[in-house]
Amino acid sequence: MGKALFFLFFLPISWLPLAILYRLAYLIYFLLYRILGYRKKVVVQNIDASFPKLDQKAKRQITKDYYKHFADIVVEGIKNLSISKALLEKRYKIRNPELVNAYFDEGKSIILCSGHINNWEWWITYQNLAIKHKAIGIGMPLRQASLGSEINKRRARLGMIVTDSKSYKTEIGKPENNPFALLILGDQSPGSIKKSYWTAFLKQPTAFTFGTEMIANSYNLPVIYYTVHKIKRGYYELEFKLLCSEPLSLPYGELTEKYVHLLEKDILNEPSQWIWSHKRWKKTIPNDINSIKNEHKKHFNARFRDI
Repeated sequence: MGKALFFLFFLPISWLPLAILYRLAYLIYFLLYRILGYRKKVVVQNIDASFPKLDQKAKRQITKDYYKHFADIVVEGIKNLSISKALLEKRYKIRNPELVNAYFDEGKSIILCSGHINNWEWWITYQNLAIKHKAIGIGMPLRQASLGSEINKRRARLGMIVTDSKSYKTEIGKPENNPFALLILGDQSPGSIKKSYWTAFLKQPTAFTFGTEMIANSYNLPVIYYTVHKIKRGYYELEFKLLCSEPLSLPYGELTEKYVHLLEKDILNEPSQWIWSHKRWKKTIPNDINSIKNEHKKHFNARFRDI
């Protein structure tokens, strides 16, 4: 079913010019926001909790702007299935590629991290061409496996290797993939409470996946955060920011805290451009959270610091 949906619906639509797709986005916005109320309860709850001091008018404006932005992201995501190299080069610029390319020139692999802000799909497809490193991305599988498989094939058509948390070690261990830039979007709700890092995020206790910090320490990789700026509709600029060049020099949790700080800053700068319809706070805060935090820290230090 997923494969048929891909080839009979999504891929043919992706061949349409962006000018037509953006007209379609107006219809998507109207349907999702005005008619269906797609995950509207989730969006409103997330925004209410994240901006407790804003009045209702301001919150409603963020909500409305989010659905308009989300509709654009939907059609741009569909366009990503067939977007050309030339169009990506025109619409997705990098302000400071020298920051990451310097590590390549030294033969060093890196981790790139960010969140689901603005158009992340175009970057997944474009990364292998935009910087010198071999692009490897850790993703989460879609519920519809056959659809997800076809989407990943299109993401990988310009050289990105799409893998998962169980298989990434194989890819980064291949000599032909070095030096690599490992892409991790770490702002989604993690799978395990006990394996998560708990911190304050947008006024709420929040569980974060700890993968970036674990991988950085396992391989002693520099970690670079990137911000995606929306210049205008369909045009983006990416800016790299060094989080840490020597992860082994940092105490437990500091690398993740740095990441969370920059992610939160990006969201506060442009609130409508984050993915508010994601059930980010679906994890219940455990009663023994302090015990979980202590065990998590103890496990990390035993592996990387108490040597």
